Amino acid sequence: MAKKRKANPGTIALNKKARFEYLLHERFEAGLALKGWEVKSLRAGKAQLTDTYVLLKGGEAFLLGSNITPLNTTSTHVVADPQRTRKLLLHKKEISRLIGATQQKGQTCIPMAIYWKANRVKCEIALATGKKDHDKRATIKDREWNRDKQRLMKDYNR
Repeated sequence: MAKKRKANPGTIALNKKARFEYLLHERFEAGLALKGWEVKSLRAGKAQLTDTYVLLKGGEAFLLGSNITPLNTTSTHVVADPQRTRKLLLHKKEISRLIGATQQKGQTCIPMAIYWKANRVKCEIALATGKKDHDKRATIKDREWNRDKQRLMKDYNR
């Protein structure tokens, strides 16, 4: 049986599909502006980054489409919106760099992971370009070859 494990003990959510769908260029670390119930849900690991993207508008960055499921015990007194637009906290130079890069043809900004850094929640975002179908097939072929190579080496070493 395959064990389900996270990349880092502080990792809350990963966007695994992003590495397959996009060619990653440059990474940034951004803070997240969250509400209290969201932090408690993140401590319980109730976050998803599938189909999430970063919107750059008016000199600010926002995380759209991320799903933080509210806990029943902590969100009784507020109306919790699990797919609320959350503000990303970046320096002005980083935001201007992201805006300049995304205005180029084919470049986009996607979230890669949400994780704890000390007692703060951080979001790793990356500048990326979409892969073509032949690039995706090459990625699958390389992954399968590496898996077969490991099997062969395991049988050889016995």
